[in-house]
Amino acid sequence: MSEATLKPRRESESRITVRAFEPSDVTALAEIMSLPGVRRGTLSVGYRSIEQLTAWHEKRGKNDVTVCACVDGKVVGHASLEVFRPSRAHGACLGMAVHDEYHGLGVGTAMLRALTDCADAALGLRRIELTVFADNARAVALYRHFGFVEEGRSRGFAMRDGVLADALHMARLREAPRFEAN
Repeated sequence: MSEATLKPRRESESRITVRAFEPSDVTALAEIMSLPGVRRGTLSVGYRSIEQLTAWHEKRGKNDVTVCACVDGKVVGHASLEVFRPSRAHGACLGMAVHDEYHGLGVGTAMLRALTDCADAALGLRRIELTVFADNARAVALYRHFGFVEEGRSRGFAMRDGVLADALHMARLREAPRFEAN
């Protein structure tokens, strides 16, 4: 995916650039993953070291897509599609994190738009799935805006702040890409 500044839907989105994740972004990603809001709002443990994140990035599949959102050159978000293997190659799992200071400014929207566009136009994916804390209303609303629907709820799914919290399993389904005959 080449670097592209998205056409803003809101004024706050005008400074957001979504581009491919680079190995040099791992330091910023480690900082983002350690922020209190990110640790509380995502299903990640947080406090990931640069070495752990570098190893994670290096083992990604060849069809996986990982992007960063930048504002004025600063990495403020990270999102990825992990494309499933053989019998599930029509689908992927979505994960994302936005810097605490940039919540509600369109960063998640910009990254999700870039990844769903890529999933539809380049990868031909028919299914994208994710898991989100049930009480993360802002994230759930964002995913619904992009066509994700709730497929199930897992009670006591993950530990957060010393308490077991529920999670929603959501997915976005699309028809198979059309075939253009010559």
